[in-house]
Amino acid sequence: MMLLALALALAQGGARQPIGIFESWGAFRDVEPARCYAIAAPVQRNRSNAFASIATWPGKQVHNQLHIRLSRQRTPRARVTLAIGERRFQLKAGDRDAWSPDARTDQAIVGAIRAGRSMSVESIAANGAPFADVYALAGAATAIDAAGVGCVRPSAP
Repeated sequence: MMLLALALALAQGGARQPIGIFESWGAFRDVEPARCYAIAAPVQRNRSNAFASIATWPGKQVHNQLHIRLSRQRTPRARVTLAIGERRFQLKAGDRDAWSPDARTDQAIVGAIRAGRSMSVESIAANGAPFADVYALAGAATAIDAAGVGCVRPSAP
């Protein structure tokens, strides 16, 4: 329920089409601009619209691109680290958003997500306090696959 509310809040008037809900992850299709994505909210409640998503943009030839919305504004000098099991990835970041530095890292992250049970995104908030947003990965692989297939098939009229 929380996942669907998050996706609808992100729609902001767009033509969002649900593909499916898989455990704690959902898959959705946007018509304009054309993209499909798997998305999840952190397991902690009240995380200020934080989310993790893996998107495919067919018109841009982009597949399985990571985007993280942080739960807090980070301090400008703080790193953002994504941890999945024993793997650690340094992300590029703005004030509240973070991405993989390149497509190769996106591939490695998606591979780790497929094999993992949970992931955390860690940084230092603008007030100097460390924080971590934690995501369950149950259903993530299926949602990522469903989003990929959703952008191959033409959308319903």
